[in-house]
This record gives sequence, structure tokens and C-alpha cells, in this order.
Amino acid sequence: MSAFLYVLMIFLWGLSWISIKWQHGDVPMEVSIFYRFIIAALVMLIIGKLWRKLQPVTRVDHYYIALQGVCLFCCNFLAFYSATLYIPSGLVAVLMATAPIYNALHSRLFYGTTTHANFWIGALLGLIGISLLFAGDLAQTSWSSDTLMGLVFSLVGTWCFSIGNMLSIRNTKHNVTPYTATCYAMFYGCGALLIIIFVRGLSFEFSMTTQYIGSLMYLAIPASVLGFTFYLILVDRLGASNAAYILVLTPIVALSASAIFESYQWTTYSTLGLLLVIVGNVFIQRKKSLLPSMKQRLSV
Repeated sequence: MSAFLYVLMIFLWGLSWISIKWQHGDVPMEVSIFYRFIIAALVMLIIGKLWRKLQPVTRVDHYYIALQGVCLFCCNFLAFYSATLYIPSGLVAVLMATAPIYNALHSRLFYGTTTHANFWIGALLGLIGISLLFAGDLAQTSWSSDTLMGLVFSLVGTWCFSIGNMLSIRNTKHNVTPYTATCYAMFYGCGALLIIIFVRGLSFEFSMTTQYIGSLMYLAIPASVLGFTFYLILVDRLGASNAAYILVLTPIVALSASAIFESYQWTTYSTLGLLLVIVGNVFIQRKKSLLPSMKQRLSV
């Protein structure tokens, strides 16, 4: 079951990045994100009520679910949507592949989870890979502000995503199911977005184009309702670092979509960089360190 969810998630979230790109236009970014998650939250609420999937939650749990919602369904997507204004959506997906590194560090900080030697090897390979992925763009643009802004927004969004993962672990430890937490968290995220929209004086415009409506519905239902529910189930079953390994494989789908729809050009640097990101995260996932076997060989 977990293997099936893994494969499904790779495609659900891999294709979501180009859909995010298609949301840019006449509708303010904050409003588009609000539309996405209010649709998703209402769908989850209706399903939860009809099939009795929503459980009662204590007031204290609501505080943590609210924080989870602000991180997962407001702040991180404001950062990700902003990032796609500056760099191809596939590259944003690649930068989100650093989530296992964030999760490993945050798990150690908040829950005392230890990291093994392979983690540091994988982290180094991943960082080199990301540098190679951006090497071509930086060389062509002479370190343009657009590329750097896209880089910063992507990393900030991934950090918020990881904090949301940590809050999800806390909620699961207190017997709040992923479905309940996701549903309520989406409503809290929408509340935070509403505050931003009203403070900034943005209008609730809507685009009737096929591209906007189609990408919005894809982001709301498959990518959000199914995607986040399945992902948080995997976080519960496998742990935050292992579940985040999905994000290492989604860039393959996302960059392929960017090549088709955004004219993203694959280069030797980008191909090698993506491979290093994947290999680095494979090292991170290995539980048995390679160092003891190396020492044994040397002793022989």
C-alpha cells in the first residue's frame, strides 16, 4: 500500500508544479491559493462528514493544527508560487527535494531523532547537485536577481513545508488522524490567506480561461485533497524523512513538464545535478552506514 501511494504521489505532485505556473495571471497569487485550498477543504469536510472520517479535536490540538495549516497551506505556497515567477517550475520542485535534509535536522531538533553518517554524505551530494542545476542559469544571467529570488523563495517554502511536517508528527502522536488534521489545517490556512488578502486590499477576481480553471481544479482535488492526505499518511507510517523522499523523485516529472510547456532546456549540468540530488537522497535513506564496511575492508 505504501509503495502504491509513493508512485501515485510522485505523479500527483510532480505535475502540480506546472499547474502552479499556470495559475499566474490576472488573479492575485494570494487569491488563487485561497481558491485552491477552500475548494479542497470543503471537499474534505463534505467527505469527512458523510463517511465519518472527521474526529473530535481538543482545543490544544486545534492550536497545533492551526500552526500546521499556516505552514503547509499558506506560507509555504506563498513562497512556492512566488518562486515560479522567477525560475522554471521544475527547478522549484528540485529545490523542494531538499525537504529530507530539513526534516532530518528538524526531527533531531524537535524529537531527538539521530542522524547517521550517510545523511551527511547525502546532504553534501544533494547540495552539489542543486548547485549544478542552477549553474547554467547563473552563468547565463550573471547571477541575475530573478534567479536568486527564485532560489530564496523555494528554500523558504521548503523550510515552511518541513515545519508543517514536524507539526503533523506532533498531531499524529496525539492521536489526530492525518485526514482530520489536513481538513482543519486547510481551513486555518485559508483563514490566514484571507487576512493577507484583506490587509493588502486584493480583489477576489476569477479567470474563466480553461487553463486557469483546469489547473485550479487539479491543484485543489488531486494535488491537495489526495496529495496531502496520502503524504501525511506516509509521514505517519514511515517518518518525515522517509516520506519526504517522494520529493526527490517528483522533480523528474516536474522538469519533464517544464521542458514541454516552459521550454526548459536540459543540459549536461542539469542532468548531472538532478542525478546527484537523487543519489544524495538515496544515501540519506540508507539506514546502514557505509563507513563500517569501509573500515572492515581497510583492516583486511
